[in-house]
Amino acid sequence: MRRVAKLSAACIATAALALTATACGSTSSDNSSSSSSSGGGGKGIKIGLAYDVGGRGDRSFNDSAARGADKAEKEFGGSIKELTAKNSDTEADREQRLTDLADAGYNPIVAVGFSYATSVDKVAAKYPKVSFGLIDSVATAKNVDSITFTEEQGSYLAGVAAALKTKKNHVGFIGGVDTPLIKKFAAGYVQGVKDTNAKAKVDVQYLTHGSDLSGFSSPDKGKEAASGMLDNGADVVYTAAGSSGNGAIEAVHGVKGAWAIGVDSDQYNIPGLAAYKTSILTSMVKNVDVGVYDFIKSVHDGKPLTGNQVYSLAKGGVGLATSGGYIDDIKSQLDAAKKKIVDGTVKVKTTT
Repeated sequence: MRRVAKLSAACIATAALALTATACGSTSSDNSSSSSSSGGGGKGIKIGLAYDVGGRGDRSFNDSAARGADKAEKEFGGSIKELTAKNSDTEADREQRLTDLADAGYNPIVAVGFSYATSVDKVAAKYPKVSFGLIDSVATAKNVDSITFTEEQGSYLAGVAAALKTKKNHVGFIGGVDTPLIKKFAAGYVQGVKDTNAKAKVDVQYLTHGSDLSGFSSPDKGKEAASGMLDNGADVVYTAAGSSGNGAIEAVHGVKGAWAIGVDSDQYNIPGLAAYKTSILTSMVKNVDVGVYDFIKSVHDGKPLTGNQVYSLAKGGVGLATSGGYIDDIKSQLDAAKKKIVDGTVKVKTTT
């Protein structure tokens, strides 16, 4: 059963003016939607989701968060309200988005992405009885559950896979924006490649810089960057760039013998990428859905998580997807690399 959730007049006005995000995440908006579980009987939990640019449908990061909320809604009943960031967002826009959800009675509220770090701290302080979740950054407010991951560890394994699969000793990494978070992906990947094949060349490129977050929602930029790397001789390209990675995967698919490595979600199994899945070697899966579900469940159970929950390789927070069977032949090497990380033999860098 579907119903329209009520938000403040300001939020409704914002949503009404917004454009609907496309399935590939090439645009972003303050698009909002809501759902309710028929089993909730109106007494279920009211979940607020403030997405990063790209929103639900990016086939990557935001979709992983959405899966966690969907699972909680199905299990506990209630409703979900979704609002999505725009590339042009200011700090005031992010604060308003979270405030609108809190004013409308949503609790918990999940801020999907590091860009919400400052606004979460400000808004959480004003709503001490509301539980906030923040993904990919650590908040200071007492009523916030910071959900973070060891992206560098999973990316190290992606680097091992790339080094073992390249036939040209030349691989690439594309980051959406040159932020500290995305640089963790790059650092782990480069280290994994070099530890496995010291002679391999690794190209690193970021789509945008500084406060320009469009690098996370521009498949055309991802496609162009990947095409350039392939033209320069790379035959494995790992992209950590939200929906921009969809364009990179498309570019790789057009080159015989080349491989793409997906990110956040198991992109081999994403319906919207089905046409390219034979070129997706693996994906560095970041289980944002698990972190989101754990947080929502804690609120539902009356024992809200706070502090920083770190989802590491050892805890299954990150890892490589095996869909397609393309890395089955290097499983022993990947297992050995994982063991070294877990037992501390290998310390994975977070900066290059």
